[in-house]
Amino acid sequence: MNQHMNQQIEGKVVLITGGGTGIGAEAARLLAERGARVAVAARRKDKIDGVVAEIAAAGGEARGYVLDVTDKKQVEAVVAAVVADFGRIDVLINNAGLMPIRPMAEVNTDEWDAMIDVNIKGVLYGIAAALPRFLAQQSGHIINLSSVAGVKVFSPGGTVYSGTKFAVRAISEGLRHEVGSKVRVTSIEPGAVESDLKHSTTGGATQTVLDFYRQAIPAASVARAIAFAIEQPADVDINEIVLRPTAQEF
Repeated sequence: MNQHMNQQIEGKVVLITGGGTGIGAEAARLLAERGARVAVAARRKDKIDGVVAEIAAAGGEARGYVLDVTDKKQVEAVVAAVVADFGRIDVLINNAGLMPIRPMAEVNTDEWDAMIDVNIKGVLYGIAAALPRFLAQQSGHIINLSSVAGVKVFSPGGTVYSGTKFAVRAISEGLRHEVGSKVRVTSIEPGAVESDLKHSTTGGATQTVLDFYRQAIPAASVARAIAFAIEQPADVDINEIVLRPTAQEF
């Protein structure tokens, strides 16, 4: 483990939402391997426990927290618990997300609400909980998971999802402009990545989504991009990283 230690990552307390699977879990493993103290937050306790146990077995430090990011009070409570348990918080990775793909004509407003609640409000609630603490300590790093669908609209089918991911990118850039002298802000915009995201879709578009994900790259690819942003010296802020499978046209 020690040869992978990185002085900019080592010892930092990192909270990851949606940390039980996919990109969140891979980021937790990689950052712990590089010496971070990792707080893994997600809805499913069994998934969290699995990731925490793996990190511990590899000699890393991690704790798990059950969290639904759509509940503002829960988000604040988990951030407070992380500060209580680890003594501080240095990095927040807003990774929890949903991607049900469906034509607008089906007007599935329940899915629209769910995406807005998780993908936009969940990110905002994370910022609301972490930002005052980061400003008070005059340091911190907020990493938001947007998408290539936040760079270019993924339609037909991904229109509302794209709307939420454009919002994440806009919020990231505005936040950087407002607090960037003290708090680093990064927007990560992945293409097709192997994760549970593709399972959000039900109905007619399911096969289209699964076909699209045949070109997916491992979630570890995105974890490396996240680590790259964190490991920069304090005076360098990686504002945006767009990464895709080489085979992906969109």
